[in-house]
Amino acid sequence: MKDFNKTYFFSGIGGSGMLPLALILKSCGAKVFGSDRAHDKGESKEKFTVLSEFGVSLVPQDGKGVTEEIDSLVISSAVEKTVPDVQAALDKNIPILKRAELLAEIFHTAETGIGIAGTSGKSTVTGMIATIFDSQNLNPTVMNGGRVKNLEGDHKARSGSCLLGENKIFISEMDESDGSIDLFTPDIAVLNNIAVDHKTLDELKAHFTSFLKRSKRGCIINLEDLYSVELLPELTDKTILTYGIERSDADLSASNLQYFSDKTTFEINGHAVSLNVPGRHNVLNALAAIAASCLYGLTLENAVRGVELFSGIKRRLERLGEAGGVTYYDDFAHNPDKIAASLSSLRKFEGRLIVMFQAHGFAPLRMMGGEIIEAFKENFTSSDLLLMPEVYYAGGTVDRSVTARHIIDRAKQEGVNAHYFEDREKLASFLLETAVPGDRVVIMGARDDTLTDFCMKLMQNQSQAA
Repeated sequence: MKDFNKTYFFSGIGGSGMLPLALILKSCGAKVFGSDRAHDKGESKEKFTVLSEFGVSLVPQDGKGVTEEIDSLVISSAVEKTVPDVQAALDKNIPILKRAELLAEIFHTAETGIGIAGTSGKSTVTGMIATIFDSQNLNPTVMNGGRVKNLEGDHKARSGSCLLGENKIFISEMDESDGSIDLFTPDIAVLNNIAVDHKTLDELKAHFTSFLKRSKRGCIINLEDLYSVELLPELTDKTILTYGIERSDADLSASNLQYFSDKTTFEINGHAVSLNVPGRHNVLNALAAIAASCLYGLTLENAVRGVELFSGIKRRLERLGEAGGVTYYDDFAHNPDKIAASLSSLRKFEGRLIVMFQAHGFAPLRMMGGEIIEAFKENFTSSDLLLMPEVYYAGGTVDRSVTARHIIDRAKQEGVNAHYFEDREKLASFLLETAVPGDRVVIMGARDDTLTDFCMKLMQNQSQAA
């Protein structure tokens, strides 16, 4: 990587997009400081320990750490001007960089940049490509929004959400939600799918089309996704690899799928694949990763062998364990497509579903509330339960015209067995009283780092009650 011999301060350094970028920047030679409200509260200690291990200095989020020696303050799109760190930077005329701007600067220093985009599956596909390239000793640098379980044991990937490599290859997840995808010019562009999430369909199509057209070496397109296929006429001058399931018109096609609770097996162009994550959606994710690897120049056989080493992303339908005959899953699903994909995977096996869905913001609930209800309605049986606490609130000014209670009321009208709870403690009590052996409990939602701890505590209390 290029030498970034400057001093940076990350406000909200524990965020899923901030922490890996801070570590990558540190590996590039920069001095890195940071603050986070969660660190001040003593929450999520593990990730802050990782930052400290890599020499990142953590200070309270009170603005006092933003001193004259700081060259740039780095913030995510979610950070508001009222945050003390931002106020301090403004008072001292310290330049303020958006996270994506800094990531793009680093991304473009690599010889080969691989960008993974789409409404769903970005973190998983990024993790799969990272695993394939790492298995071939290509030493890539990787920036991901999720923790790759099979890489966490490597010191270069201690945080799980990044891999600290060399400047030859940079693999990164792209973010369309804030429009920052427009900052990136990849060599290889991967598009998983397109569905309403954060932005309108027309806005998303515009972002993704522009992203694909900027690619230098070629594009990876999912033939299973109608809206992605609609972009193909715009890409006639590009090298394109397509993929799909049972698709004779695709460059890479999966066939003979067999589903298991913890894996999926299939064949791809004559090669047998044993994928260590369940679900049809993960077969598509694997195809995208294999296609990107082949476009880079790896053989199909090496790409297949590499993706078989992938064991999943933390909080992507992650089975945490079993207590009292009840199986517990921790899941990041938060938009209609992701919810439907997770439920569809679980639905292939026996057991009632009890899903706690915590919406990750009021705006997404306003935009996608109807589609979210439909995802549960289409994938639930009459015995399944939907439980919702109030919407996760991360601060700032919000429009609360649509709340979790509104969604639950509408879900009931659609025939979903749904229940609203004012807080998670009451929800937990109901869940523990209701769950019986054979049930499957899914804690579902994004942004809130405490959801995994909540799931683990439920499992612990279930075990004690058994």
